[in-house]
Amino acid sequence: MEITNVMEYEEIARQKLPKMVFDYYSSGAEDQWTLRENRNAFSRILFRPRILIDVSKIDVSTTVLGFKISMPIMIAPTAMQKMAHPEGEYATARAASAAGTIMTLSSWATSSVEEVASTGPGIRFFQLYVYKDRNVVAQLVRRAERAGFKAIALTVDTPRLGRREADIKNRFTLPPYLTLKNFEGLDLGKMDKTNDSGLASYVAGQVDRSLSWKDVKWLRTITKLPILVKGVLTAEDTRIAIECGAAGIIVSNHGARQLDYVPATIMALEEVVRAAQGRVPVFLDGGVRRGTDVFKALALGASGIFIGRPVLFSLAAEGEAGVRKVLQMLRDEFELTMALSGCRSLKEITRDHIVADWDAPRIAPRL
Repeated sequence: MEITNVMEYEEIARQKLPKMVFDYYSSGAEDQWTLRENRNAFSRILFRPRILIDVSKIDVSTTVLGFKISMPIMIAPTAMQKMAHPEGEYATARAASAAGTIMTLSSWATSSVEEVASTGPGIRFFQLYVYKDRNVVAQLVRRAERAGFKAIALTVDTPRLGRREADIKNRFTLPPYLTLKNFEGLDLGKMDKTNDSGLASYVAGQVDRSLSWKDVKWLRTITKLPILVKGVLTAEDTRIAIECGAAGIIVSNHGARQLDYVPATIMALEEVVRAAQGRVPVFLDGGVRRGTDVFKALALGASGIFIGRPVLFSLAAEGEAGVRKVLQMLRDEFELTMALSGCRSLKEITRDHIVADWDAPRIAPRL
């Protein structure tokens, strides 16, 4: 059966993957309200398309932190991709490069920064967790720099791991034939079997709960790379992040895997964009499955979006070819949405192209 949209990969992945692995990728925290809301919130935003505009030529390209990319659709960091497919992060890196877009590599990847760099050219960001041992962090950042990574995406919403009940039930742990490659040489690459989620125990042992804004400033002293602060949901934190020297903000609720009952990212986006006042770019991840979702995020002020689970599910289903297809489908849908809305370039996408259910009713002008 031909795959015609991104969502269809999820069912294929469910059938192909071991339950422990599929559940790890697909589940959210606790009641999973935010997990559902990340998707559902997009359906509460409608289009106000403009007609009779010459849309024979459409340009979906953009620039992120000075790097030209083919479209505002990028790959979010997702952990342990070799659980999905033997080629794991290698396949994802090649697919992103072929599509002319950015891949973000997870700290908890099953391939190292050096291995991913060896796949060939491409613009790549590195997602960073701050470990209790700051030497580990400094070493990791240096390795990412040397391997040609262009930015650090600092995850700030995980002082402790969210309660993911499927992982507790399944006693989730990294399969024995895999390691967290970036930490292999530091004896931090393995995860113990526990009577809980093995990842939750690993995080409790290694990740620094005392992480605070001063550490963002510290990070700036040890690297020249721009720092994106990933996991911001409020205006207050947006202002502080910018004061601390963030080069950009990623509005994220960690794929609804941390604190349940936070808003969908698309609902939090406008507050963050307003607080940023154009000083730094704002990006979004969480729940994007359609080109229409991408357009809605850009209309609300995002400079681009990142996709996570669609990459994992398509990787599980078809390897590199699956990830390429997801990126192509989203690009095609997005371009079509632009054409049907009367937009020929990203700068033509405005807030007036959408109406959200929280907007004041529009009063038609008197004739």
